[in-house]
Amino acid sequence: MAVFRSVSTKSLPTVPSTAATPPPENRPSPANRPLPEQRPEPRRSKSRGDRVVGAKSIRNKELPAFSRQLSAMLLAGMPLIQTLDALEDQTSDKNFKVVVLGLKNYLQAGTSFSEALTHYPTIFDTLYINMIKAGESGGQLGETADRLASFLEDAAKLIRKVKSAMSYPVIVLCIALGIATAMILFIVPVFGDMFKDFGAKLPAPTQFLINMSDGLKAYGIFILAFLVVVFIAFQKWKKTATGAYQMSTFALKMPVIGELNRKVATSRFARTFAQLLKSGVPILQAMDIVSGATGNKVFERVILEARSIVEQGEPLSHALMKHPCFPKLLVHMMAAGEKTGKIDEMMQNIADFYDDEVETMLSGLTSLIEPLLMIFLGVIIGGIVISMFLPIFKMGEVVGGG
Repeated sequence: MAVFRSVSTKSLPTVPSTAATPPPENRPSPANRPLPEQRPEPRRSKSRGDRVVGAKSIRNKELPAFSRQLSAMLLAGMPLIQTLDALEDQTSDKNFKVVVLGLKNYLQAGTSFSEALTHYPTIFDTLYINMIKAGESGGQLGETADRLASFLEDAAKLIRKVKSAMSYPVIVLCIALGIATAMILFIVPVFGDMFKDFGAKLPAPTQFLINMSDGLKAYGIFILAFLVVVFIAFQKWKKTATGAYQMSTFALKMPVIGELNRKVATSRFARTFAQLLKSGVPILQAMDIVSGATGNKVFERVILEARSIVEQGEPLSHALMKHPCFPKLLVHMMAAGEKTGKIDEMMQNIADFYDDEVETMLSGLTSLIEPLLMIFLGVIIGGIVISMFLPIFKMGEVVGGG
């Protein structure tokens, strides 16, 4: 028979119990008592954080399209979780599909969208997360996603232009190096064996190539191993703070290419800064974020130094004016934007201007580099051919012993 009892405390009224009280020996121990109901934890995807497979490819290819589709659906009035459901179905990249699923799980567990993005830092950088956070705070998530999509598309377009212009000379140089190496390793020895039968002194260019061929055959594996070690050491040094800064300094001081790098970094700074300000990110926080978006450590250091000056109450244009790193045009337009209260629009105009400058400069460099590369290719390959046939041209002198 069930036993009913009343529990009385100083702070609670007497409450009749409707549950039977089990005997002491059948009562669960504290260790076995069920825990109070808790909110479910979001399911952890295998691709969290730095473990995301193909993060670089996702950032470059999938993220702009994801942002554009996210914007379109949110602006159409679709709820965020339903939007992520649709984006998960539309995503063709399997690794990114797992990421979108993870974002949805975090949202269903009560996490904000910006906080959910922080679980995938190799895909969503500080800029992306802070803009989304600002959009959430202002109730303009759709508009913010639209600005992010435009920003990512413009940035990707600029990178493609630079890579396209720079890839041509690199490919030509690699082809020239490959042809020259093949000729030295396989063709020069044939001529060398033929010239040995003459028993005469060979011209200096011919002898140099034969010695180079013999050296590559004898020590080629060691030379290759040495170059690999040097390359690995160089790559590790570049990742250090000192190495990264020195490489950035060198990139800005290179003839012609240095000016191109400066314009690319300026465009990135202006475009990123404009998007952050449009999204409502405070200027000091925006400077923290934009410092790492230029791709150049010299610019990063200058921006952080300018931030400390702005924090003391000085206008940003005055802070940047003290550094020759930034073009005067940017500083003057920023000052005008500060006076009119439209600094974000001015920075957007500056970004568009320098994008056009970069495109014009790349076109000029391409038209200049093409003939120079042809001349270089002709000198290398032609020099090897002439050096090999030089003894034949002087056959009488070689056969005669002098």
